[in-house]
Amino acid sequence: MIIFIIAVSTIVIVALQFKPIRQTTLAIVTSPSYINKNGNTIIDRVKTPEGYKRVAYDSVSFQNYIRNQKLQKYGAKVINYDGTPYFYQLGHVGVLDIDVPNNGLQQCADALIRLRSEYLWSTNEKGEIGFQFTSGHYCSWKKYAEGYRPKINGNKVTFHKTARVDNSKTNFYKYLNLIYTYSGTMSLNNELNEVNSINDLKIGDMLVVGGFPGHIVMIADIVQNNQGERLFLLLQGNTPAQSIHLLRNLDDTTISPWYKLQLNSEISVPGFTFTKSKFVRFK
Repeated sequence: MIIFIIAVSTIVIVALQFKPIRQTTLAIVTSPSYINKNGNTIIDRVKTPEGYKRVAYDSVSFQNYIRNQKLQKYGAKVINYDGTPYFYQLGHVGVLDIDVPNNGLQQCADALIRLRSEYLWSTNEKGEIGFQFTSGHYCSWKKYAEGYRPKINGNKVTFHKTARVDNSKTNFYKYLNLIYTYSGTMSLNNELNEVNSINDLKIGDMLVVGGFPGHIVMIADIVQNNQGERLFLLLQGNTPAQSIHLLRNLDDTTISPWYKLQLNSEISVPGFTFTKSKFVRFK
């Protein structure tokens, strides 16, 4: 009986010793990376895909201003106005180095209004700074700096001189807070000129759906190949008010963070889907 057990044990041991080892080879498919983690501006952070070149713009243009926006260190989190991290951190490849006021007013449309206004301020075109309220009434920085303030009664708005003249940057940000309060995606959707061709799109143009809530994102860069095909980078603010950030393309990781855009099509960005695309341009 003992001999039988030993024999069986021997057989088992031998079987284990000579059992062929099964090897599995994993095929890993990776997409090309267009991210330069050391890049500290939009143009330096995102590489150009092979066969494409960046569309050229004048060095003092709004387009060049947006393309060269400074970014925080790679991996920086999107932060809400109250200092807390946004709950979703996988939808961006860069955070613009622009503060978020702690009053919660600088939401999606407001963030892009901020970019446009800062550009006009930096190029000494302050007289061009002005936006419509959702009611349709135009409110300019020039009149605000002269001391005019709106009196709002429902949809009726009148302006009265109730403050002293103040052309300071501090007062400028108070003006922007007023704009953030009474303007938004609906006012930009109604006020701005529509761009009706993909080939006519420029950096700084915006994909918008006006509403309560609506949403809006801005084109941050454009590249084009010899066939005239274009790819786009997009940036956005958001609700709640948070860091302005450069978007990842979650639908097409093979070209992310670049996007292919089409008119009258569904376009998805992190956190929102535009069911029908409409593009507008700041005047």
